Amino acid sequence: MGSQKVPGYLYNRQNIVYLILSTAFFALVFINLYKPFNFESRYHVSDFKFFVFSSLVILTGVLVVVISRIIMYQVGKKKAITIGSYALWIVLEIFFMALFYTIYTIYLNPAREYLDVFRESAINTALVLLLPYAIIHLYLIYRENKRRLELIEENVQPETITPQKAYSFYDEKNELRLSVNRNNLLYIESADNYVNIRYLNKGALTRFMLRNSMKAMEEQLAETNVLRCHRSYMVNFEQINVIRRQKDGIYVEFGLKDVPDIPISKKYSEKVIQFFTNIL
Repeated sequence: MGSQKVPGYLYNRQNIVYLILSTAFFALVFINLYKPFNFESRYHVSDFKFFVFSSLVILTGVLVVVISRIIMYQVGKKKAITIGSYALWIVLEIFFMALFYTIYTIYLNPAREYLDVFRESAINTALVLLLPYAIIHLYLIYRENKRRLELIEENVQPETITPQKAYSFYDEKNELRLSVNRNNLLYIESADNYVNIRYLNKGALTRFMLRNSMKAMEEQLAETNVLRCHRSYMVNFEQINVIRRQKDGIYVEFGLKDVPDIPISKKYSEKVIQFFTNIL
């Protein structure tokens, strides 16, 4: 579970801004309306001074989150973040927020013990922070699932949205980018850190570039009729009618205009020919 990747949309730029603003607003309203954790009785100040003090604390917390999420965003652009790393990240955010709150408290009341204040601050910060975090993350997950459903509906008819009738393609951050009717998918071609997904759209050959590896495509399309036939190619064998052998190698033919013949390398030839024979 800890090694599973966190969906990239949870730490893209737009959702990071949304998370920061929503959390700051929630914390400010919650603390000033409900005055939790005996804040009001502990610090005998007017409502206005309490508001100013709480705003300073929240502003410091926002600064911590801003710095933290900027780093997360930059890390996420280079590699996927696991659930374990993401959870640890949130724990560190709570730690540093609690640390700054402890400094504020000791400044106002030097007589208090540092460790007692920090322990109390960590608990209070976690309670105030985790509630909006949970709500916002649930909302983002709901919004992303809704977007994915809309994306599927744009590419395939409603009756074909099943694992058996459509192929779904995910990028390296495990985000759904494309869903294609299995009868329209032709082949997948490697392109450095990307793959080109070739499919028919209204009868025309169409390309969709996806950031992922051929190995990941093999894993996503395991137990389907889309098979690796070359270091650089995977082919939907439901669309193949002919495999021909020439002096320079073996090729699969689609028999479609503007669709090239795809080579079969020696490494995959025996497996591919056997597979092709069995599905006929």
